[in-house]
Parts: sequence; C-alpha cells; structure tokens
Amino acid sequence: MRLLFRVTALACVLVGLSTSAHAQLRLPRPSQKNVVSQTIGTTDLSVTYHRPGVKGRTIWGELVPYGQPWRTGANEATQFVTSTDIQVQGKPLPAGTYALLTLPGKDQWTVVFSKQKELWGASGYKPEEDALRVDVKPSAAPHMEWMAITLDPTSAATAELGIHWEKLRVAVPISVDVNGMVLKSSREAIAAAKSDDWRTPMSAAAWCLDADVALDEAAQWAAAAVKVEENPRTLAVAARIANKTGKGKDAVAHMTKAVTLAKADAKFNKDLLATYEKDLTSWTAKK
Repeated sequence: MRLLFRVTALACVLVGLSTSAHAQLRLPRPSQKNVVSQTIGTTDLSVTYHRPGVKGRTIWGELVPYGQPWRTGANEATQFVTSTDIQVQGKPLPAGTYALLTLPGKDQWTVVFSKQKELWGASGYKPEEDALRVDVKPSAAPHMEWMAITLDPTSAATAELGIHWEKLRVAVPISVDVNGMVLKSSREAIAAAKSDDWRTPMSAAAWCLDADVALDEAAQWAAAAVKVEENPRTLAVAARIANKTGKGKDAVAHMTKAVTLAKADAKFNKDLLATYEKDLTSWTAKK
C-alpha cells in the first residue's frame, strides 16, 4: 500500500511538472505584435496591433475582401487608445479605448472606432457599437512587406494615423484642442495654487506667450507671479508679454529689473541673461 502511495504521488508530481512546463511555453506568432504611441500636446495616443506579412499573396480584394470588416492587422482586433477627447477627420471621438476596424474598398475605406474593444479579429463586430466612422481615400505607396501602422505629428496640434501594407496606404487626420486643454488645466492649477507659488502662474503665462494665445489672461498670471516673487524669470515673462501686447514702457521697466537682478545673482544662467539683455537693447532702441 505504501509503495502504491509513493508511485501515485510521484505520478502527480510529474503531471504537475508537465503542466507547468506547458503553461510556460511561449511560441512566436507569425504576425508579431507592435505598439506605436505619440503625444500631441498633452494627449497620449497609442495603437496596439499585429503585423501580417504579404508573403507573395494578393492582399486587397482577396486576403482582405472589399467591403467587409477587417481587424486591420492580425490576431486580436487592433486597439486604439486616446487619453483625451480628440477629433478624427473633424468629427469628435471621446477619450477611451477602441477597436480599430476598417472596411477596405477599391476607391474608399471606412475607418471604424468601435466600442467593442475586446473583439477577436472582426468576429462578433456590431456596427451599432461604433463610436465613430470616417471615410478616407487609399493611395499608392512603396511596397511594405509587414503591415505598419504609424502615428505621425503633422503640427503641434495634429497627427496622422497611417495604415500601410503591400503597395497601399491610407491616412486618417487627427486633431487635438491643445490650446483649449492647456488653458483649462492652467486655470485649474492656478486656482488651486498656494499663495506663495509663483512658478505655476509664471509657467502658464510663459506657455501662453510661446503659443500666442490668451495674452490678456497671461498678463494677469505674469503679474500675479511677479507679485508673489519679483525675480528675473517672473519679470522677464511679464516683460515679454507686455512687449507683445504693445505695452513698450512696461516691457522695458520689467526687463530692466530682470537684468539688474540677474546680474546680481552670481549663479544665474549667463546665456539666459544674455537673451534678457538682447531683448532690452532691442526694445530700448525702438523708443
């Protein structure tokens, strides 16, 4: 009986080892996984997909039939994620995770952002679950053996979602309300800032200056930063906003103080001081 028990126990151990080894086995997939990402303003975009190869096959109209939902890759449905609300070809798409499906055609493709984010391929796809559909025109492109999806910025507030396989490419324009979102977050951050925080209003004002937006509001933020702490950086931002809004005397007065304080600080960045002095010389010459 004892011998039988030992044999049985050994068999169970061997089965357990076999099961464990099997569970850890990882084999390569013919279509490898890829993830692409891009930040536009403060919006994070990403696409997760699998890259099928041409492998000498006829792709369009055969392997990928025209007019039928396609997973836009291989294996699981391609997944598109946006961290904020965006516009796709001028149409709104809320922040979220979507299955990216397409309906290829000879002269036109329909690109679908589906709320069915857990699809396997296009199996079980329901058009009524679409969050957004847009139509795009395919164009001829250099041969791409392994399908590639790209997210390429086209400006500070726009990007292009590209799908390129075999000798065909489609591009989907994406836009982000960068200015609106940054202004909103700046207002919220300044409203929540502590009374001795000069960096938050100064940084928000400096961003508005660089982006050339909401300069009247930026002037108020810069003034608030100067009021909390009059230092070369706060004064320089206030000076540059004043200059850009046609208040030359205020610009010269603020930058004169900024240069004086910067020169008195042995640790202040000399290159930055040089830009202050250059601005001051330029503005003074215009008086």
